[in-house]
Amino acid sequence: MSETSANVVAIYPGSFDPITTGHLDVIERGSRLCDRLIVSILRNEAKAPLFTVEERMEMLSEVTDRFPNVEVDCFHGLLADYALRRGARVIIRGIRAISDYEYELQMALMNRRLQPQLETIFLLAGEQYSFISSKLVKEIISLGGNIAGLVPPTVEKCLRARLKEVD
Repeated sequence: MSETSANVVAIYPGSFDPITTGHLDVIERGSRLCDRLIVSILRNEAKAPLFTVEERMEMLSEVTDRFPNVEVDCFHGLLADYALRRGARVIIRGIRAISDYEYELQMALMNRRLQPQLETIFLLAGEQYSFISSKLVKEIISLGGNIAGLVPPTVEKCLRARLKEVD
């Protein structure tokens, strides 16, 4: 970004339970589109995540530390309001399939309705990541499958440790 351009702050929200290589791909590519990218975990008490918000923040911080303009945060409530509080005008979302797009389009339009200055950028998943989801990763590892390459190695260690605790 040139010194004369406005400081572009973007938010990449999600549950990241756990973070996958697909998420990391969106973070890497998204970080090149803005001056500051806030990767933020939604605090959603209605869901029963495998990892606490604090554990997910720690994992995210560890795997994103190579990106100098990326920070990790968490929020609750409306994403549109959170974006405004953080000075962000861009929301980044990853799209793996048409089914993702239908849901994400609805969310993007609602966020724009709530905060008209917000823009949503959809990043298409790279082919090698288009089938990866946190839910699928958790299912595979819980059934004894190999998840190498689907999550960062440090996240795989955390998953294996957590599953031993559950057994």
